[in-house]
Amino acid sequence: MKFEELIKKDRENKKVYDFEGTFLDYLDIVKKNPEVAKLAHKRLYDIIIEKGFEVLKPEENPRIRRLYGNETIKKYNFFKDDFYGIDKTIMKLVNYFYAAAMKGEESRQVLYLVGPVGSGKSSIMEALKKALENSEPIYALKDCPLREEPLHLVPKHLRKEFEEELGVEIEGDLCPICRYRLKNEYHGEYEKFPVVSTDFSIRSRKGIGVVPPVDPNNQDTSVLIGSVDISKMDLYSEDDPRVFSLNGAFDVGNRGIVEFIEVFKNDVEYLHTIITATQEKSIPSPGKGSMIYFDGVILAHSNEAEWNKFKSDHTNEAILDRIVKIEVPYCLELNEEIKIYEKILKKSNFKAHIAPHTIEVAAMFAILSRLLPSNKVDPLTKMKIYNGEEIVEKGTTKKIDIMELREEAGLREGMSGISTRFIIKAIDNALSNSEYDCINPLSVMENMIKSVKELDISDDEKKKYLAFLQDTIRKEYNKMLEKEITKAFIMSYKEQAESLFNNYLDHAEAYVNKTRIKDRATGEQLEPDEKFMRSIEEQIGITESSAKGFRLDVTSYMFYLIRNGGKIDYTAYEPLKEAIEKKLTASVKELSRIITKSKVRDKDQDEKYNAMVKEMKANGYCDYCCDVVLKYAANNLWKD
Repeated sequence: MKFEELIKKDRENKKVYDFEGTFLDYLDIVKKNPEVAKLAHKRLYDIIIEKGFEVLKPEENPRIRRLYGNETIKKYNFFKDDFYGIDKTIMKLVNYFYAAAMKGEESRQVLYLVGPVGSGKSSIMEALKKALENSEPIYALKDCPLREEPLHLVPKHLRKEFEEELGVEIEGDLCPICRYRLKNEYHGEYEKFPVVSTDFSIRSRKGIGVVPPVDPNNQDTSVLIGSVDISKMDLYSEDDPRVFSLNGAFDVGNRGIVEFIEVFKNDVEYLHTIITATQEKSIPSPGKGSMIYFDGVILAHSNEAEWNKFKSDHTNEAILDRIVKIEVPYCLELNEEIKIYEKILKKSNFKAHIAPHTIEVAAMFAILSRLLPSNKVDPLTKMKIYNGEEIVEKGTTKKIDIMELREEAGLREGMSGISTRFIIKAIDNALSNSEYDCINPLSVMENMIKSVKELDISDDEKKKYLAFLQDTIRKEYNKMLEKEITKAFIMSYKEQAESLFNNYLDHAEAYVNKTRIKDRATGEQLEPDEKFMRSIEEQIGITESSAKGFRLDVTSYMFYLIRNGGKIDYTAYEPLKEAIEKKLTASVKELSRIITKSKVRDKDQDEKYNAMVKEMKANGYCDYCCDVVLKYAANNLWKD
């Protein structure tokens, strides 16, 4: 009974939107709610906006300030759960729909997305089409092949009065078939013309037309504008609307979307319909019929190589002038790239255990491959800055400016590199090669190295990618793993790090101000502990001669943070954070080395090892991957 009730409930819900009446009945509906007569661009814009959006202001959000400077960012809920790291691209997209909804010039232009393979162009198109499918039904003239707006029935000389009465602007004319029916079936009495409600459907080709790339030797415009039914040519004349089969993509996509997939793979002549569909809002009839009014959103996408080829031909200026180009680059934020892979894996039947840092290591490779080289920082530091991390130039209090890095890189950054699909395939391969239904950073790195070696790219590029995997990322992973094992050994890691930080800050401040420190236990006035400060500074290569400058920088930066309402903890100043973490790691390094490398442990060592394993398992490791990474640590992190 549960299924039967579900089916009945669905039918009842659909009946709420079912409507069939005359044009007069429809006029009453429009008078009560003028929004039902809105045009295609406005409909899509409203669908996006009704889900809401979040305004992220730089003065309120430090991460946004670090990533975008003083620019305010809007995060649209419509795209939030499916698209990551391309907020500015999404903002440009919504701005296009806003301007088009206001009947600006954009309403007469094609929205064209260009970007590298796997950057999300097709996914954005799919999201818009699915949203239209799930939207409320529209009202259309019954049996009209273009499902056109019923207000087209209003004669031109009466439109001003109708517009004032209804509070809408009437745009467009009847298609040839409805014009014929009005004259011959309803004898010009347009108030009796039937109106029905209808929905959008990709499979049923209702309001959503799709134009795939067509064979250059067989490019027939009937795919776009329909055709003449030859079987009726004996019955009716060539210009009789009854011979028309208005089933082309522009006919089908009227009041909705027409999507051109890999648009520039088609010959230019084939695309000329776009010119009239955008600028004149009309498309040719098949045969010798008159032009037909068209109201729809024309979406197109392709790869950058095809765009450059098309753009380079000056004879294509007419079409280029009718295009709003939005670049869809790869994601360049590490945290957001990780979310992309997590989303894909969640939607798949992927059931294996994933060790900590596995997805992060894969995402690091993807981001590093997409970043353009900089003269200011190394690739890894640039990746961290692009991820919203605050990086301070060593030996100074100056933060590295992300805007300077972006300006140096130019607009091409993010338009090349390793695709999302490449990474997902590497993760899939790592799983298929695993005997224990568990993948870890080491197995994924190994599979990415194999995949890079098989890539059909230049030797220089291949060498660069392999260096990222075998050197840059491996070294960074070693640091992450070393820190993780240290944390597993030291149960109160954060508290100890904060204690070291506060002690160092007290001593450094006293040193800089040439004062003494009051011992918290005894109340005794003590000189700053030079030996203690040097034990931390030495961890990051601060020499004795530059120690004074470093201490001055640290204290100056902390005062700067206090003045600007910043948070002060051991992570606040990147060089000091690194020194403290290295100091903590060094304090247990020998013990870690002995315990992880020993094949035979005494009772005390065994207890420490088991406690460490327990802590690592609590942080996301399984028995297998914990064993793998500890063996790797024993052989690679603490070599004799």
